[in-house]
Amino acid sequence: MQTIDLNCDMGEAFGNYPMPNDEILLDHITSANIACGFHAGDPEVMQRTVAMAIKKGVAIGAHPGLPDLQGFGRREMKITPNEAYQMTVYQIGALYGFVKAAGGKLHHVKAHGALYNMAAKDASLAKAIVEAVHDFDPSLILYGLAGSQMIDAAKKIGLATASEVFADRTYQDDGLLTPRSQSNAMITDEAQSIAQVLQMVQHQQVQSVSNKNIPLKAETLCLHGDGAHAVEFAKLINERLKAEGIMIKAPSV
Repeated sequence: MQTIDLNCDMGEAFGNYPMPNDEILLDHITSANIACGFHAGDPEVMQRTVAMAIKKGVAIGAHPGLPDLQGFGRREMKITPNEAYQMTVYQIGALYGFVKAAGGKLHHVKAHGALYNMAAKDASLAKAIVEAVHDFDPSLILYGLAGSQMIDAAKKIGLATASEVFADRTYQDDGLLTPRSQSNAMITDEAQSIAQVLQMVQHQQVQSVSNKNIPLKAETLCLHGDGAHAVEFAKLINERLKAEGIMIKAPSV
């Protein structure tokens, strides 16, 4: 039976402000990537999000990003590999503290935003991030863009991986995501998004913006939780995949 993990970026708020989507989204996903304070999130939000994920039995991952609150971690910064290593270890450690204190288990690490996309194509940054994860805990799973430098680097060091694909992002001919700065980066049509998901999961390929079928490995599917219809879409994707006979579960080592 085919399987897929549904992951979502969470805890991207501040203080005691409500996170209306997060708790409901946890009913429809199997992995939560929780912001660690650099691009979003803070101690209160981390504690609350970890508690909700544990309560709902969702696998918990650290979601480290660039130190850029104003840009939400989506603006590229010029950093050295060692800086990438340092900020990754620092942020994993921050979230791990809350997971351990709550009696949970840290399951995976997925870089956020610009850091994710930079490391997808930069071998030195990918190696640094992967080494940070491995040095922190070699039993953690590295979530990275399917076919990217991150997945290659993790495999070389012996770290378990989950190749990630996106429901609402378009792809270039090289298998990389279309930059958000381009007008065609996001898929807003629900039917188009579902069709892309089924193509990726069932056939392990995706149609690029130039209509080429690009092979990829789909092991975890990212659902963005900040859209206007995020909860409805997550529920729809969950139900459609199950209707197609696809099992939804978090990856294991």
